[in-house]
Amino acid sequence: MNFDLAEKAYAVAREQYALQGVDTEDALRKLKTIPLSLHCWQGDDVGGFESPGSAPGGGLAVTGNCPGKARSVEELRDDLETAFSLIPGPHRLNLHAIYGEFGPTPPDRDALEPNHFRGWVEWAKEKGLKLDFNSTCFGHPMANSGFTLSSPAKAVRRFWIDHVRCCRKVSAFIGRELKSPCLHNLWIPDGTKEAPFDRSLYRRHLRESLDEIFETEYSPTQTKDSLESKLFGIGSESYVVGSHEFYLGYAVARQKHVCLDLGHFHPTESVADKVSAILPFVPGLAFHLSRGLRWDSDHVVILNDEIQAVAEEIVRAEAWDRCHIALDYFDASLNRIGAWVVGARAALKGLLRALLLPAAKLAKAELEGDGLARLALREEAKALPYGAVWDRYCLTMGVPPGDEFISEIARYEAEVLRGRNEDAKTATNVFTSKAYDSGRLKEK
Repeated sequence: MNFDLAEKAYAVAREQYALQGVDTEDALRKLKTIPLSLHCWQGDDVGGFESPGSAPGGGLAVTGNCPGKARSVEELRDDLETAFSLIPGPHRLNLHAIYGEFGPTPPDRDALEPNHFRGWVEWAKEKGLKLDFNSTCFGHPMANSGFTLSSPAKAVRRFWIDHVRCCRKVSAFIGRELKSPCLHNLWIPDGTKEAPFDRSLYRRHLRESLDEIFETEYSPTQTKDSLESKLFGIGSESYVVGSHEFYLGYAVARQKHVCLDLGHFHPTESVADKVSAILPFVPGLAFHLSRGLRWDSDHVVILNDEIQAVAEEIVRAEAWDRCHIALDYFDASLNRIGAWVVGARAALKGLLRALLLPAAKLAKAELEGDGLARLALREEAKALPYGAVWDRYCLTMGVPPGDEFISEIARYEAEVLRGRNEDAKTATNVFTSKAYDSGRLKEK
């Protein structure tokens, strides 16, 4: 992009927004303070590094076979660095517990230690990043029954309680080391394909498991706890134990964060409407930005009405310091680095457009009961040249404006991704040993 042309376009846009009472420089200053957390699992199709060739399980499905999937921690970091170089603003990385550096003999998930993630912490320090963390309660024989923390089997519950406790310990370690609270998020796949006889049984087990997990308290300067619900999943179409209502009640009672995943609600349900309804009663909210088509299909985020609405609610509440915004999708049908970049830039554009709304005029129209003016102002705001302001933001943050990032991704694909030998991977799974068949899975 021609720099002089971009400067001229921004100068015109700045004047146009000023006529609407909007200070574009103030909007850009605020946007620079809002971090976005990239999800590591987009880079390798939710495989992780417990064993080569592992698949996600737990009702999760990744479609596509684009070449160049990351096969190691080093390759994943290289891919992430490329993505971060094309996304403006402060950055965070969202890790799942299966992405540690485990060595030749990976521990089981109930024995994870901070040292398994020390490499990620040192890398984050070097790159100026912050980290978030997730327990991984799927893709493991101890989750094959469809239940984890809510399982009727004590041995299964014990395994997953210990896993989550390990993950909270890792999160606190990360937060201390990076001097930024690490958000620990918990999602479980528990549910049934057909309607259960006793819904309360599983939720009682889940509540008791959570209470035991949270017996250990950590400073909020180190880690914050978030609970993520789901409406339904593959294999849990009739009943999900960790529903929105369950976690909302638990979070309010125990003062935990609520995670709102845009793909985990009914397609006609407004996630944006929940922000002002929940935020006054909990320490904060987490958002997993996704795009579901007809179901929780985890498509790459684009700047659609739902993303825009969520961004506007965060901005209206001036709650970006209490709202943790992350991406959550997995698409292997197109370049994985590109999927990160397109989704992240779309989310940030939504926040920028929310910051550029003529808030004073809209608030005045609303207080005066002038519904026509309120509607008209919102519609006219759609035609304002936010793209020139976005390009200005990209340039000041040292990343390509407009569509220039596409050529950078194509270059990386040609030079790096296509050189990765997918055929070299093995399909060994360290968690399919007979020890489970004859031991832990049969404990009651």
